[in-house]
Amino acid sequence: MSRMSTDLSRHALNGETMGTRWSALFFASPGFDVVPVQAALQQAVAEVDAQMSTWKPDSDLMRLNAAPVGKWVAVPAQLAHVLRLGLAIGEISGGAFDIGMGDAVRAWGFGADAADEKAIVAAMKPRRSAAHEGLETNGQSVCKHAPLSLDLNGIAKGHGVDRLAEVLLDFGITDALVGIDGEMRALGLRPDGSGWTIAIEDPDPDRRSPRSIVKLQDAAVATSGDYRHWVDVQGHRLSHTMNPARRAPLVRAPASVTVVARTCAEADAWATALMVLGPEKGGALARERGLSALLLMRDADGPIKPVGFGPLFDPDKTPTGC
Repeated sequence: MSRMSTDLSRHALNGETMGTRWSALFFASPGFDVVPVQAALQQAVAEVDAQMSTWKPDSDLMRLNAAPVGKWVAVPAQLAHVLRLGLAIGEISGGAFDIGMGDAVRAWGFGADAADEKAIVAAMKPRRSAAHEGLETNGQSVCKHAPLSLDLNGIAKGHGVDRLAEVLLDFGITDALVGIDGEMRALGLRPDGSGWTIAIEDPDPDRRSPRSIVKLQDAAVATSGDYRHWVDVQGHRLSHTMNPARRAPLVRAPASVTVVARTCAEADAWATALMVLGPEKGGALARERGLSALLLMRDADGPIKPVGFGPLFDPDKTPTGC
C-alpha cells in the first residue's frame, strides 16, 4: 500500500476451520467494508475442508478413497491441484512425503478413532507402491492404480492458507498476513514498508513461546513438529508425522522443521518431507531445491540444536531474532 500507515485502518479477521482457526490481517482505507471479505474467506476455507477432510465421510477425498482401483473419478479443481502437488513433492522427495498414508494415520490413532493394534499390523504390511507411483491424475480426473488410502493433512492446511491469500488478492488487498494454526503466508509488506513478522515456535509441548523470528514478503512458512499432535500408545508418546518407509510414527526425528517457500502448500509439504528425511538427507535436498529450512534437533542432553539451510537460515549464523 502506498498510503501512510496513519491513513489506514487495521483489520484482523478470523474464523473456524479444520478443527482450528484461520486468520487474516491487513490494512485498508477508513470505511472499507470487511463483511464480504470475511464471508469470502470463510467460504474459501470451508470449500477446502469439504473437499479434502478425512474427518468428513462425504468429502471429495473420502469419495475418492472409497472408489475402486482402476476407476477414474471426477474431483473438484482444487483437490486435483493439491493431489498433483502432493504427488510431485512425493516423487522429488523419494517418497518421504506420501499422501497415501491414510490407513496408517488412522490405525495409529491420528484420525477419528483410537489406535488399534490389529489395524496397525495391517497398515504396516509392505505396499506395492507409494502414492506417487499408484495414483494418476488427468485434469480433474483421478485414478488409483493400486489400493491407496489418501490423506492430505500434510498439505491441505497449507493450501487453505493459499486460498485465503487468493481471496484477499481478488478483493484488491495486496499486503496482508494470513494463516491457519501457525501456517502463514505473507502478501507484500506492512504499511510502514517492513516485512511481516512471524515467530518460529520453540518445540515445547507445555507452553507456546517464540524461538526465533523471520520477516517475510511474498512468501509462506510452515512448521512440522513432534510437540503439538501426538498419541500415547502403550505408554509411549508418538508424533503424528509418519515414516512412509515403516508406515509408523517417526522416531529420533527433528523436534521441528520450518520451511519458507513460495506458497504455503509447498512449505507445508516440504516441512513434512524434511522431517522424515532428517538433517543430512533433508539438508541435501533442501540445498538442491533452493529451500530455506530450519531443523531444530534435540540433543541427547536436552538442548535444542538449530540446523539451517538456505538464504534465511544460514547454518553458520543464528536465525533472525533468536
